[in-house]
Amino acid sequence: MTNPQSQRPPMSPEKYARLKAEAKAPYRGLRKFIYLGFGASGLIGAFIFLTQLLAGRDVSAALPNFALQISVVALMVSLYRWEQRKDHKS
Repeated sequence: MTNPQSQRPPMSPEKYARLKAEAKAPYRGLRKFIYLGFGASGLIGAFIFLTQLLAGRDVSAALPNFALQISVVALMVSLYRWEQRKDHKS
């Protein structure tokens, strides 16, 4: 009886390294995409609320919303950088 492993072609070192990295940190690419998407959304929201603040329209409501959008952007930048540092350590 033949071994089914011997019939398959050997795995390339690049593919093995990629699969090993994915097993070590699953969904890293998806997380980075989410960080970028939420960060972009926060930037767009911050721009809109900043224009409302500069125009003087409903400042009492626009200021907390602007602060929230800036907080979202700061959080996403820090999470993305943290993810990048983990990439460089591996």
